Amino acid sequence: MAHHLQIHLITDRKSFRGDPRAVLRASVRNGVDWVQVRQKGGAARDLYETTSETVALVRGAGAGVLVNDRVDVALAADADGVHLAGKSLPPDVARGLIGDRLLGASVHGLKEAREAAAAGADYVTFGHLYPTSSKPGAPPRGVRELAEIVESVEVPVLAVGGIDASNAREVARTGCAGIAVISAILAAPDPGLATVELRRALEGFRPRHPMPQPRKGGIRWTSC
Repeated sequence: MAHHLQIHLITDRKSFRGDPRAVLRASVRNGVDWVQVRQKGGAARDLYETTSETVALVRGAGAGVLVNDRVDVALAADADGVHLAGKSLPPDVARGLIGDRLLGASVHGLKEAREAAAAGADYVTFGHLYPTSSKPGAPPRGVRELAEIVESVEVPVLAVGGIDASNAREVARTGCAGIAVISAILAAPDPGLATVELRRALEGFRPRHPMPQPRKGGIRWTSC
């Protein structure tokens, strides 16, 4: 599907409503492009095993796998890339370690987005856009600021935070490269159907800068 807006699924152990394997299978079958394995705290070995299992589970279906924060685990588990958080390694340092794997970074404003892009990030994720339980008490940033960042940086911009099928079209109108979600899929009664509804909400929109599309078999990815 040329230049389509992507769906990134961020994992969170506490948000899975059903069996994690079944949820991941259903989401990837129905339109999730990338799975970002995020596991705050805990042992590196646990994250490695989770990531390795995720790679084996979703890569054959055409989805890519990213690891949040942990460059070492991403390399050890042969993930397709790394997503850096605010306290992760700097993008230029991470780039030197991961080579041509996909490199993303979370940002919270235009200055951070420009800095991340200049330091070698392939894409940035901006948010949170709407009220969300993962950021209790923090004011949402909204689509206006998202649109400004989309127009101001020369890398794909993903939107995150409180996004579901009811507001995904509003997000897509900004020209962003796609959305990153947690509970919209993980906590849904039917994760497959929830993914289909998100995919339908994004239909007909084109990103200003498209995200790379994962390819079956590993880190050989190209623009979608």
